[in-house]
This record gives sequence, C-alpha cells and structure tokens, in this order.
Amino acid sequence: MNPRRQFAATTAALLSGAWSADSRAQKKLPMVGVLSPNLRPKPADVAASALVVRLRELGWENGQSMTWEALFAEGRDERLPELARALVAKKPDVIWTNGSNAVLAAQQATTTIPIVATGPDLLALGLVQSLARPGGNVTGLPNEAGQAVLGKRLELLKRAAPAVRRVTYVRNRRSVAASAWSPEVIAAAQGLGLVLDVAEVDSPEDLDAAFRVFSRNKPDGLWLAGSSTNGRLRARIIEYAARERVPAIFSARDAVESGGLMSYAVNRKEQSRRAAEYIDKILRGARPAELPVELPTRFELVLNLKTAAMLGLKIPQDLLLLADEVIR
Repeated sequence: MNPRRQFAATTAALLSGAWSADSRAQKKLPMVGVLSPNLRPKPADVAASALVVRLRELGWENGQSMTWEALFAEGRDERLPELARALVAKKPDVIWTNGSNAVLAAQQATTTIPIVATGPDLLALGLVQSLARPGGNVTGLPNEAGQAVLGKRLELLKRAAPAVRRVTYVRNRRSVAASAWSPEVIAAAQGLGLVLDVAEVDSPEDLDAAFRVFSRNKPDGLWLAGSSTNGRLRARIIEYAARERVPAIFSARDAVESGGLMSYAVNRKEQSRRAAEYIDKILRGARPAELPVELPTRFELVLNLKTAAMLGLKIPQDLLLLADEVIR
C-alpha cells in the first residue's frame, strides 16, 4: 500500500463501523487521538493499515481495548490549532500527529497529553530537548535524518537527468519546516552545478501563479517537499511535469506510483508500524519524555521508467541498480 493510502487507511479505521457509540461510552477504554492536516479519508483498506494492524498485533482492538478520535484539517493547515484544542478537550490518552504544523498545534494545545509525531524534525522545531531524552510530552519519528537527505535528493535528480541546471523547490509557505536553505543544501547544489528557486504553494491559486511563472522561466527540474498541500495538488504537478517534460523528484513514493519520475524517502509503512509501537508503550505507562526520537536509518529510491521514457530520459544503469523499486 502506498504511503498516502497508508495514512488514509489508518485514519479510515477511526471512521469505520468498527467502533460504536456504545464502545466510546466505555470510559475506561484508553483513547487514541489523531490530528491530521489531510483530507478525511474514506473507510477503505482499513485491514491493511500498518498502524492499525500493528496496534491490533500488540493487543489494541478498536472498540474492545481502546477507542479512536480523529480530526482532519481537510488540507487547510490554518484549522489545525482549533482542531487540536477540540481534540485535547476530549482528553485522549495519547495523540498521534502527522506533519510539522499538526504536532506544533497539538503541543500548543497541551503540554501534558503524550504526543507521538510522525514526519517532522522535532529537534529543529524545539519540541524536544534531545533525541535521546525528549524531556517533554512529545516524541516520534521524523521523515528525514538531517539536511544531508535533502542534498541527496538533488544528487539523485541530477543523476537521473544530467541536463538539469535550474531546480524549483515546491513547498508550503505555511509550513514551519519550510526555512532558508541550509549550508549543506547550498553546498550540494553548488557542487552539482544547480541553481535553486522556490515556489511557495498553499492553494490551487498559488499553483496557478507558479505555473505562470514557470511559463516565463521554465525550470529544468522540480523538487517537491513533503506537505499536505503538495499531496492535494500532486496530480496537477505530475501532469505539468509530464506535459512540459520536466523531471521531478518527490518526498513520497506514492507520487511515483501516480506517475512522478522518482522519489527518495523513508518507508512510511514501516514508520507507521513503529509509531504504533510508541503508542503501545505510552498506553502501557511509558513517558514520552523518556522515549527517544527515532531517526530513519534507511531511505528508499523508487523510479518510474514509464515516466522516464515519456520525458526522454534514459536512466543510468548504476542508478537502476541502486533503486529499491523500479516501476516499469
């Protein structure tokens, strides 16, 4: 299952008929809250959801040994603070968040309820004292392992498309994780002979404006940040890249399954399983202050050869051998 469906499947469990008003009324059951910037998912693929499956393996059956409460920002990050306060008011035993803005909103709403965050750099956001001993009510699993990963994406894009000279980074201006280039990224770009531009996209209108800029100053390559906005607008971005023959690298493998050229990212299915294990430990009495933040140690390279052929690219053999998966 691809990562976006993975999260959708997980949260679909919260909406499915697997839990009832009667089960929720059992106040002795622990409650797991979810705060997500994403669209409200359809109740599909629940059984295949990595987090739900892992929780079930650990003895947490929805409606029997625990309950869920999930709130979705529907792609509007500005709603997250309000939703976080509403979720905290329901007094869950632990909150699972997805993305930087979601964990910040949750932590601003409560400093006592444990929070397991998937995705953001918790140390950079100032939400933990150290990776080994977070020290507060937040812990979790970042998607990145430092700025070197960002430079690696540029390197892989350049290897796949050697003619690339100017790369536009498409990011969400509202994302607290969207900051100035680090020295590592600047050095990587310079070493590859690349010029970096930024397109800040928070809405379909912003994407329209970006496309108008692209028509005047067309980029040679695109680099998509991992964000809920880019997820919602991904189809249009992939369509643009195909139409204009612009190679693009993504921060999630499901973009490649949808027609993007390539991605370099963590295995989010495994990450969801690990998040379930954090939730399990907290429900059994562990304190997030003492649960180390777990940096990813492995990233997966996924290539789409159909898209490469459409773009007129011949992927080098050494890059094909490096890939964890090749879509043909």
